[in-house]
Amino acid sequence: MSLNRNDKAAVVAEVSARITSAQTIVLAEYRGIEVGPMTELRAKARSSGVYLRVLKNTLARRAVEGTTFSSLASEMTGPLIYAISDDAVAAAKVINDFSKSNDKLVIKAGNYAGNSLNKAEVTALANIPSKEVLIAQLLGVMQAPVSGFARALAALAAKKETEAA
Repeated sequence: MSLNRNDKAAVVAEVSARITSAQTIVLAEYRGIEVGPMTELRAKARSSGVYLRVLKNTLARRAVEGTTFSSLASEMTGPLIYAISDDAVAAAKVINDFSKSNDKLVIKAGNYAGNSLNKAEVTALANIPSKEVLIAQLLGVMQAPVSGFARALAALAAKKETEAA
């Protein structure tokens, strides 16, 4: 079913609104994927906070026009699914994880904070730990000297007690 002019304008406005707050967009070719796996992909995207949409490429080009993602316009050919996320890693992670189990989904390109990414760079971005994991790792590194000092003091106190007894 084709869209009339007002519907097209509404789609472009909706996608443009998502893009204004987005950090990452990933394009993937979905040729030949059946309904069941595509539904799984949509569910994973929804739970990860990723906006996932199949769009006409001309509408997508209009939505990214004049944004930091405008360099993706040249990659917008063929049947594409667009993953857009506010989280820097989420869109790449959802698409990359799904493409590992389904070879019919092929990562085509991406864009992170205005920088164009090829397939290998999208995969590398997907392998970065999430923000929560990185914060936990940073806190672990920051607490290591303090906890080591506390253990050393406890060992020294235990040694003094055994010597005094």
